[in-house]
Amino acid sequence: MNAGLMPERNRGPKESTVALSIEIGLLIVAAAALALHFLHLSADFPNHSPWMDWSKYTDEGWYGDAAIRQLQLGHWYVRGDFNPAVALPVWPGLEFLLFSVAGVSLVAARALAVVVFCGSVAAGYVLVRRCGDWSAGGRSRSLAAPIAAALLAVSPFCYAFTRLAILEPLLVLWMLLALLAAARVRTGRVLPTIVLGAILPVMVLTKTTAVFLLPSVLWMLWAASGYGMWRFLRSGAVVAGIGGGIWAAYYGLVVRPHFLEDYRYLFSANGYTGMTRANAWSVVQATFNDGMWMGRYLYPLALGAVLVALVFWRRCFLNPLVPALLLWAGGYAAFLAYHDNLQPRYYLVIAVPLTLLLPVVVEEVLRALGGRDSWWRWPVWAVAAAGFVGIFATDARETLGYVRAPQYTFERAAKELRQVVTADRGHSEMVLSISGSDLSLMTGLPSICDDFGTMPLEDRAAAYRPGWYAAWNEVDDDKMDALAPLFHVERVAAFPAMDDPERNLLILYRLDPPVVEEPRKRRRTVVPKLLQTKIGQQPSETQLEH
Repeated sequence: MNAGLMPERNRGPKESTVALSIEIGLLIVAAAALALHFLHLSADFPNHSPWMDWSKYTDEGWYGDAAIRQLQLGHWYVRGDFNPAVALPVWPGLEFLLFSVAGVSLVAARALAVVVFCGSVAAGYVLVRRCGDWSAGGRSRSLAAPIAAALLAVSPFCYAFTRLAILEPLLVLWMLLALLAAARVRTGRVLPTIVLGAILPVMVLTKTTAVFLLPSVLWMLWAASGYGMWRFLRSGAVVAGIGGGIWAAYYGLVVRPHFLEDYRYLFSANGYTGMTRANAWSVVQATFNDGMWMGRYLYPLALGAVLVALVFWRRCFLNPLVPALLLWAGGYAAFLAYHDNLQPRYYLVIAVPLTLLLPVVVEEVLRALGGRDSWWRWPVWAVAAAGFVGIFATDARETLGYVRAPQYTFERAAKELRQVVTADRGHSEMVLSISGSDLSLMTGLPSICDDFGTMPLEDRAAAYRPGWYAAWNEVDDDKMDALAPLFHVERVAAFPAMDDPERNLLILYRLDPPVVEEPRKRRRTVVPKLLQTKIGQQPSETQLEH
């Protein structure tokens, strides 16, 4: 069985048959696990999970807002509000195409995200297979590719976050396709170079943090160029010309003349960093420790694979995918540490390369041992097999637990909120809320954001006159200060939703026009005629003293 990780020419027919059977079994497991992702698409993000991430309240609506508004309101841009599609148009563009056919709904958006993840699993399988053949010097029947696909498919971390209609799953898919295109450049064809040049700006227009992944792509391009500087520069110049041209055209024709303020605002709103010289080490530690979100077995084993790859780099780096995956995970981890906003969803972009790296490094170690004393192959294979079985068992059990116990608290709260809003004919149906875009996606109600936007909240509220305000658990003082001069804020309903102790009660307030009290009229004092005096008839001070 251990020979299943060795090139085809080094194995006998029986070993090849066993390896093929294992591969087919792993792919069936992966396909079955991916099918489970399509169940209960409108359910809550798993409650009481290890991941408390704000995206489950906001991001699905925010980053698809342009598509939602275009189909619900007839225009995608709301002046002064949060308009991330200006800088990140790819995901809302895909959602617009889907919504135009299937209608605007949370289920449709999440189904698209799951399809994207299925594409990522397939692309990861092909990438590991292709680079494994490259490393082996010919076609091989490796188990690294199906193991990687199965690990991704059964991962509860991936299950939770790739079912959200957020940006990270699509960024992962583009990155895998970029590495595939870069690897194809080694064949000398022009088309992969052109495709790679087109993918890179699409990555950045999907999520701007894609720039931290470019070193990984460049390494693969360099390896595909035979590690020759001239060929690398020639291919890189074509890629840079195409990619830079596409991005410059979008910026120059769309952003700069029309939406420059919104474009800059997105970067200013996310450009902060909590890292200082005093806390740098603690931030790095937190970034490292929070990697446990990826899996309590997967993460330590993946770190072990990183260590092995670095120690035995002469052998492991023969497979160009190994350093490419290291640069991918390391580059994005550096961004997370710098940004110091350690939300679990960001780690999805790191979880995928580390998951691929683990079986790839095991395969390279077994290949290296194959030419030496075969006695060492059996202990290494036994340890690797035990590790993979342990990951599969624990991850599959956790994922099945989420599949079998879906909850719909947020969906129910949104529907009940809509009933209250639509039943009141005297107020605008527009909802002001940090989760407003999510509510629009789920209910069709128009909304604006109470947190982000190029106009101050009081100016936006005055301009659009929302009829309702939805807040989680309480109204922040700064929000109330902005609304109080414009509205009388009246609490009308509350809806329990999800598990975050700070955001588990969605409270709906009605925004009434402020009651203006008319000033009281001063009563006229009537002086009897006998007491009335004319000017000059008033008594003097001497007379008053007497």
